[in-house]
Amino acid sequence: MLVLVCYDVNTETSAGRRRLRRVAKVCESTGQRVQKSVFECQVDVAQFETLERRLLAEINPDQDCLRLYRMPQTRGFEVLEHGSFKAVDFDGPLVL
Repeated sequence: MLVLVCYDVNTETSAGRRRLRRVAKVCESTGQRVQKSVFECQVDVAQFETLERRLLAEINPDQDCLRLYRMPQTRGFEVLEHGSFKAVDFDGPLVL
């Protein structure tokens, strides 16, 4: 499934800046950054649960916001891109 991860971490303190870096590293290990605090991740159910658990361990729920969108794999779903970013095709061939 395609998961969209969006977060907003309070960076007013050094602890908040550390949380921001840790949240970004978790997301980078699973998906691709499409905006500064938005990642697309292609995962199965077990990987989704692991990702969610890892992210929840990093944020401070009293100061930060984390949103996970599970995108439906139904016909007609599409992403419209505008600008210079070109996403990786998760279903395309892997070229090394």
